[in-house]
Amino acid sequence: MSPVIINIVGYAAAICMVCGYLPQAIYTIRTRDTDGIAMPTFLLLAFGSIFFVIQGFMLGNWPLIITNTITTVSSAIVFGIKIHNDRLKKKK
Repeated sequence: MSPVIINIVGYAAAICMVCGYLPQAIYTIRTRDTDGIAMPTFLLLAFGSIFFVIQGFMLGNWPLIITNTITTVSSAIVFGIKIHNDRLKKKK
């Protein structure tokens, strides 16, 4: 298959992933509402993003690196908010 087509598919996937994940992350950052976030599922998705970043570097695949760096950073921010909210609930 043509490398150009492979790159187009990679960039299309990157755009879809970021556009699909970022609205939830932005909502969580703005509202601080983490009640609907299941920690085990969220952590698996975060680790998946980290592993894709590593794989992207190993393959030299920039769409994979860029997309999953954005989702990893967003995941880290949301994770911090979730941990903070869960600690506040335990104190109450």
